[in-house]
Amino acid sequence: MALVTSPLRKTSQTVRVAVIGCGCSGMAAAVRLVEAGFRNVLVLEAENRIGGRVQTVTFGDSVADLGAQWCHGENGNAIYETLRNENRLDLLEHTDEKSTSFKCVRSNKEVLSDNEVLKLNHIFTKLMNSEDDLHSYEGSVGAKYTDMFWNEFAKLADKPDRAVARELFENWKKNQLSGDAADTLFDVAPTDKIEFWDCEGDNMLHWKDNGFHSFFNLLLKTKNYKTDMGLLGQRVQLNQRVKYIEWQRECNNEIKITLDSGKIIMADHVICTVSLGVLQENHEIMFYPSLPLWKIRAINGLKLGIANKFLFEFEKPFEPLDWNGFFCLWRDEDIQALRDTEKFWLESVFGFFRVKAQPRLLQGWIIGSHARYMETLKPTKFIRTQWHSNRNFRGTYSFRSLRTDELRTGAWDLAAPLIDQEGKPIVQFAGEATNRHHFATAHGATESGWREADRLINYYQRRNATKF
Repeated sequence: MALVTSPLRKTSQTVRVAVIGCGCSGMAAAVRLVEAGFRNVLVLEAENRIGGRVQTVTFGDSVADLGAQWCHGENGNAIYETLRNENRLDLLEHTDEKSTSFKCVRSNKEVLSDNEVLKLNHIFTKLMNSEDDLHSYEGSVGAKYTDMFWNEFAKLADKPDRAVARELFENWKKNQLSGDAADTLFDVAPTDKIEFWDCEGDNMLHWKDNGFHSFFNLLLKTKNYKTDMGLLGQRVQLNQRVKYIEWQRECNNEIKITLDSGKIIMADHVICTVSLGVLQENHEIMFYPSLPLWKIRAINGLKLGIANKFLFEFEKPFEPLDWNGFFCLWRDEDIQALRDTEKFWLESVFGFFRVKAQPRLLQGWIIGSHARYMETLKPTKFIRTQWHSNRNFRGTYSFRSLRTDELRTGAWDLAAPLIDQEGKPIVQFAGEATNRHHFATAHGATESGWREADRLINYYQRRNATKF
């Protein structure tokens, strides 16, 4: 859909808005603008699909979510509250306690008893609830957790074997890294835990039937966005990767957007929702003139990590049938032997779990540098995610590192728009990494899209109010 303009003073009905990216944030921003009466909204998506880091695919007996998989929380969760407002909570299903109970298997095939694991569970719970201790801590989260774990371990009257305790602790740290997407917890700053806000309620709400994409149908107000884009209609253009954004032009106030194809788009406003990884890789050539130093500091200071998953399909449900999944514990001698083989990357696979309503599937999770290596392998009978290799993402979700704190930057700088002398927002930024308290989540990305749409809506409302 071509963006049209008017020789008259721009209003919300005539102004041209280009939204770059059609993931949760881009889609949310575009929909809100259209609902508010903005007529000339164009969404440029680099992939051949919408959704960004939400990707539901047909696999096994139903569908599988290769990206975001759960609705994390209820109260304060933008996605859950949208479903509640639309009376569509039937799209979600609560995760029962039984389905989150897993076995622990050592690399010599020994299965730890539940009693052995329970001896340490209260320590892990204490670590996850140590936010108050982190407020005054100057080191990394990894250093704090390590000190706390072994201090608490020393207090135990009935201690498990120390080698087993170390294996459990190492696996627990990998599990935590699947949420942080860092290579190691020694990269993670205490502010990452302090600033992140959990949403009250069930944090593992499962999407039924059509997976996470069910939310897109609701957001777009359509029955099937693959055949009908609903509110956005023809406004979304796929396979349109942005190469340059000339956001300050001497000849006029228009923004010139050049696509990889050579096509030129002219706009009055840009809402950029590309991932932090794409900004880190491309901002020097993507924006002309260069972005201000405070913006570059935020882009380089925040971190985008990687957590991947891969899914196996079996002819029959995985046995034992009463196992909901298992964590992989590595003995010292076994991990040393593994590191000398071509399968060294398996060290960072921390567990395998059943997929809700798909009994024939088993889902594995891998983190860190080994996850990036795994993306280069050629699978034959399973599917896996490749968020780092894809140049349109370069990672899964953001976290706050010690470097972030050292630079005294954060999501607030990444989210701040580029404005002109009259306070008009020219280039705006959205996406999970721009959300100060709900980063690394789909609902945080959605919130950020609404935030930037509201910024434009409020700007034109104020402008109209002072027009006369």
